[in-house]
Amino acid sequence: MPSSLAASAMPSGRSAAAFLDRLSIEITGKQIEKLPLLRQRLAPGTRVFIALIDPADVALQLDSARQLKEAGYLPVPHIPARFVRDLDDLRTRIADLAKAGVTEMLALGGGAPQPIGRYDAAIQILETGVFEGNGIKKVGIAGHPEGNPDITKLHGEAALLAALRVKQAYLKEKGLEGFIATQFLFEAGPVAEWAKTLRAAGIDLPIHVGVPGPATIKTLVKYAAMCGVGNSARFIRKQAMNVTKLLTVNTPDEFVAGLASLHVDRPELGIAGPHLYPFGGFDKLFDWLDQARAG
Repeated sequence: MPSSLAASAMPSGRSAAAFLDRLSIEITGKQIEKLPLLRQRLAPGTRVFIALIDPADVALQLDSARQLKEAGYLPVPHIPARFVRDLDDLRTRIADLAKAGVTEMLALGGGAPQPIGRYDAAIQILETGVFEGNGIKKVGIAGHPEGNPDITKLHGEAALLAALRVKQAYLKEKGLEGFIATQFLFEAGPVAEWAKTLRAAGIDLPIHVGVPGPATIKTLVKYAAMCGVGNSARFIRKQAMNVTKLLTVNTPDEFVAGLASLHVDRPELGIAGPHLYPFGGFDKLFDWLDQARAG
């Protein structure tokens, strides 16, 4: 896959491998069955985000957090505002996760078209004080380098930037360590431009960039459509127009190399690490990681 960064700017394989040592990974509660595989192939201490796709899976997310903590990982549960019924629900959920040893969470609006309760934005659940009230030390917020169609259609691109500033201000006021975890995309160029815009606006939280693991073009097109991924997905869609390429496995080598270059050469952008999505399966992801780290 072509990158918008010049080939001369690409870091050495060693730099890219070092950048991959900063990885986090995302699973769902239902994928906790993969824990034996994680134990074999993922270093203890790795941050494992637990997505919540269905509000009915809250108990499964909690159980997954317990198991990951006991296995030596750092569980980072997603808390989507639109999947929270009310303040009591939020208090119970955060308290239970904290008792399970969770110290870090990701607060986001959530992709549901309608909230199931009284909240529809991450700032609303943050401002309840429930996170810091339960000893949570670190809270992440969502970032969208290529925009969020659900928000920009109604409020425009400026609303995304304004929302990040408000959330950062709250986290700093309460003494919470914060970070940004982005949606997945396919190229480093848009990440660099977006990060530059954030820094100019005074948003200085570290950025963990969503990277799709090895997957077929067909699978990546499906996820790109589901998640509203923007301009950098054009390459993937163009590939998909060739039927013979639909089952070709795409790997994120050039994307990761570009991000590693930003991490090393442009530290002011705050590109902290890759956040990996195992769209093509965990075996493919770990096999690729082994090869990429070997250089």
